[in-house]
Amino acid sequence: MLAMLLSGCAAASTIAASADSSAPAVVLSAYKHLAQWQDPANPVITVAPDGVRQPYLADGAHRFGRAALSWAFASGECGEEVWGELPGAQIAAANVAAFAQAGIGYVISTGGQGQMFTCASDEGMERFIARYDSPALLGIDFDIEEGQSVAQIDSLVQRALLAQQRRPALRFSFTVATHAASDGSNHSLNELGETVLKAVRQHGLRNYTFNLMVMDYGPASRKVCVVRKGRCDMGRSALQAAQNVQRKYGLPLNQIELTPMLGMNDVVENVFTLADMRLLARAVAQQKLAGLHFWSLDRDTPCKTPVKGADALCSGVSGVPAGAYLRAMGAGATLAAGARR
Repeated sequence: MLAMLLSGCAAASTIAASADSSAPAVVLSAYKHLAQWQDPANPVITVAPDGVRQPYLADGAHRFGRAALSWAFASGECGEEVWGELPGAQIAAANVAAFAQAGIGYVISTGGQGQMFTCASDEGMERFIARYDSPALLGIDFDIEEGQSVAQIDSLVQRALLAQQRRPALRFSFTVATHAASDGSNHSLNELGETVLKAVRQHGLRNYTFNLMVMDYGPASRKVCVVRKGRCDMGRSALQAAQNVQRKYGLPLNQIELTPMLGMNDVVENVFTLADMRLLARAVAQQKLAGLHFWSLDRDTPCKTPVKGADALCSGVSGVPAGAYLRAMGAGATLAAGARR
């Protein structure tokens, strides 16, 4: 059923950058938690929108449109990374060629909540990137949420710098937590995010983006979000977060991406609606942001029964059909393509 629902999903996965050659290409993607619905014996990326397991790609068919997909999450040391319990080589062998053949762009996302990705050597970084390399590889995403020391972050950025010299077209993104203060303070990045930005600038990395996790702000307060009708307005708060980072740290909007958690967040009163997604999709075009993503593809379907908290396999929002968030994001890609011409 979802294949039919998503057949109208527009949009190429990347959009050419503006005249500023330092601006990365725009990327729009859903995150896919590879461990969900995975068969360890044959770890082809798999979804189950109706409770029935099916490959994300089947015989080259684009059942989810042509938007890119962010594979989440590789962890451990670069070159020896694992995806959950599976080695990177097994994941790459099962998926890279299929995505390249289908012409579907993908981003390799590392780290994530409760996990770390580290890289102590240039050789390890080269093995890591080469494993997933193909014409469809759009970039490497470092999701840095907890645990990394300043030295580990510094080493990761240095490895990315040399990798970028070898592969100038490869895009590097740093996914970090953010607030979205609307009280005039511009409060946004936390100490960890500031550490990452300092390292990136210190080493002169180019063609990078900061991907803001615009989710889980907590109870409504102008200190952390844009408040509307006693709740955090998730769409406007996401745009506020981008503006805060631009103002406070001087990072251009064309180097800032947004990643909301669709539907009910872990903080249950923070609910990202379909209207919020449409707002952000338009903003990618109008404000020329670097990208829009969401967590996660497996959640872009209604829950079969009511839920009291965030569910890994459904949005928790009633009345929103399967694939609606992905379609809304895809419509934004069409707008963004026109804006960038």
